[in-house]
Amino acid sequence: MAKATDQNGTPVPQRLLAAATRLFAERGYDRTSVQEIVEAAGVTKGALYHYFGSKEDLLQEVYARVLRLQQERLDAFADAEAPIEQRLRDAAADVVVTTIDNLDDAAIFFRSMHHLSPEKNKQVRVERRRYHERFRALIEEGQNSGVFSSATPADLVVDYHFGSVHHLSTWYRPDGPLSRQEVADHLADLLLRALRP
Repeated sequence: MAKATDQNGTPVPQRLLAAATRLFAERGYDRTSVQEIVEAAGVTKGALYHYFGSKEDLLQEVYARVLRLQQERLDAFADAEAPIEQRLRDAAADVVVTTIDNLDDAAIFFRSMHHLSPEKNKQVRVERRRYHERFRALIEEGQNSGVFSSATPADLVVDYHFGSVHHLSTWYRPDGPLSRQEVADHLADLLLRALRP
């Protein structure tokens, strides 16, 4: 069995996820073998199966870990003591930044989610829906209080914003003309402009 941590103190599950993420991004999920993942992580197949039941579980976790982070952060913004415009803007910008910070994970997931079993796909959709519903609740709060226009249904506003977020991995480049924060600010401002009464 592989040591629980490497010389840098990185636990085996994180090493496996890092190796899988890199290999899935470089080669694609379907062209990456379990053997290649364990060799890149410096562990045995037994270690992989101790922490993850399958390569498919690794794929699911690649996306789930980012979604968990984003959900925690969204909950904090939504529960903050600030005006609704600020809470929505902060949440809208944050999901852009955290997606850019995890571009490989996002690209892998959207490129490979069809490899998930129907049950795992459903689990991911439930978690994603929970995130989108919390985000929509912020928009509805502003619409119900008259701060935001209700001319466009909140569901459509959510789809508009997340359509942009989900496509970041197809065009954003860290060495491009805009920093991640500039992209986040522009997209958050577009969202707020679309909601002006």
